[in-house]
Amino acid sequence: MEISQFDSDRLWSHYQNQARDSFDSSYSRLQFLAKRCPRASNVLNIGVGSGYLEALLIRGGVNVYSLDPSDLTVKRLNEELGMGSRAMQGYCHAIPFPDEFFDCVIMTEVLEHIPKETIGASLSEVWRVLKAKNGRFIGTVPFREVLRDNEVYCPSCHIQFHRWGHLHSFDVSTLGGLLEQSGFTVDKLYPRTFPDFSRPGVRLFLRAVFRYVLGRIGEPLVAPNLYFSVRPCEK
Repeated sequence: MEISQFDSDRLWSHYQNQARDSFDSSYSRLQFLAKRCPRASNVLNIGVGSGYLEALLIRGGVNVYSLDPSDLTVKRLNEELGMGSRAMQGYCHAIPFPDEFFDCVIMTEVLEHIPKETIGASLSEVWRVLKAKNGRFIGTVPFREVLRDNEVYCPSCHIQFHRWGHLHSFDVSTLGGLLEQSGFTVDKLYPRTFPDFSRPGVRLFLRAVFRYVLGRIGEPLVAPNLYFSVRPCEK
């Protein structure tokens, strides 16, 4: 059984504000995505998380904008990074920014949360706000996640739901088809992990290499992500 949009928003507002350390393992992934955003480009990040990606982009001279359902998260982002009106509360099926405004839109670990009744509209909105020439939509989703493995039960409300609020499981075929149906040309779409190669020591380096190699072949043992980089078809 799925939790309501209201409860899903409350769940993620908690993780993003009261349990920010839950995002610690995502830093290598966010660094990878940040490096794909050129200086002075206009970039929209949908789904704030800890705010680490925004901090990286600002440090890299990127004009970063943010969209998140949580008022509390947006307020915190403004207090910590001074983003002002560039950080807004809202949903990706009604993006509050003008047509062809962004050089890049990022959704990392977001698409799996969007209800099936609004995922098409959400991708259409991403297509709308991307620049027709050289605009890119990049991000990640869990690869071939077995949703049932992460189900939990609430004894108060008697609802069984995914602990992170995931609603979809994607592989290369299903995500590629969804993106193409939504008006995008797929440039890159493959499974991978994002190990931290900067940690000192031969043992940790070899462990990172091991995780990376297994991630590229989609080995479930290392919980790989599915990375995508797409561009809008002709507008």
